[in-house]
Amino acid sequence: METGQLPIDDLPGGLDLYRTLESGQTYLWQRDDDGMYSGTPDPETWYVTVVDGTPIRVRAQSGMLEWESTTDVDPLVRRLLRLEDDLEEIVAATPEDSLVADAYEAHRGMRLVEDPPFGCLISFICSAQMRVSRIHSMVSTLAREYGDEVVFDGRTYHAFPTPDQLARATEAELRELGLGYRAPYVVRTAEMVADGEAHPADARDLEYEAARTYLTQFVGVGDKVADCVLLFSLGFDEAVPLDTWIKSAIEEYYPDCDRGSYAETSRAIRDRLGGEYAGYAQTYVFHHLRTAE
Repeated sequence: METGQLPIDDLPGGLDLYRTLESGQTYLWQRDDDGMYSGTPDPETWYVTVVDGTPIRVRAQSGMLEWESTTDVDPLVRRLLRLEDDLEEIVAATPEDSLVADAYEAHRGMRLVEDPPFGCLISFICSAQMRVSRIHSMVSTLAREYGDEVVFDGRTYHAFPTPDQLARATEAELRELGLGYRAPYVVRTAEMVADGEAHPADARDLEYEAARTYLTQFVGVGDKVADCVLLFSLGFDEAVPLDTWIKSAIEEYYPDCDRGSYAETSRAIRDRLGGEYAGYAQTYVFHHLRTAE
């Protein structure tokens, strides 16, 4: 077993691991207490994910971020949790705005994630009209049914399925697992990636709006899902997914940003939230409004 740790105070702006991994950004992590999206975990609880067959466990306690794996995963942990981001600089770069300021203050230390692109894509195809806890359950079911088993420290975890593995699923099977109308979208998108027709990671090298358009070729992917993949997997920090919560925020706080179309409203709200780091502000506002209910 390989282990590592890092003082949280050494990270600019700190780290709130709970908020980072349970704020609706990612559905590819599990908690060892099986309590994802059910409330704040005990500090000793591990979060677990599997990346390219490698199990990774992380937790934050006593001022330290700790991790365990079968190999040295220091660089991978830093990338997945975006530990190099300077949160203080990001907050300072955001234009003065009472809603964003309140969100940053209430959820200090929440970082964006960088999930593997295929898993992120399928997760957000599954997200339509779903609560975060239900999305997580759905994605976990896909991992359990179609992903590889990985045994680590006496426990069995499941990797998210590869495109080939998921492409072998049938629409009927996925409907039986609770995916409903999303089932054909998941199967067809997995087939597209497995067959080499397209891959979400290829959007990384495009300009932002071109990258969003590229992702909409996948079945079941509209502009909002594409923006989620760009923001939570591909490093487009300017992406602002216009989900229900952000649309409500626009209606109440930024009505002048409603331009009648996704593309134009997206440009307007990105500018209002600071451009380069608008996606960070969006994520904080999303979590702030969702948890205030």
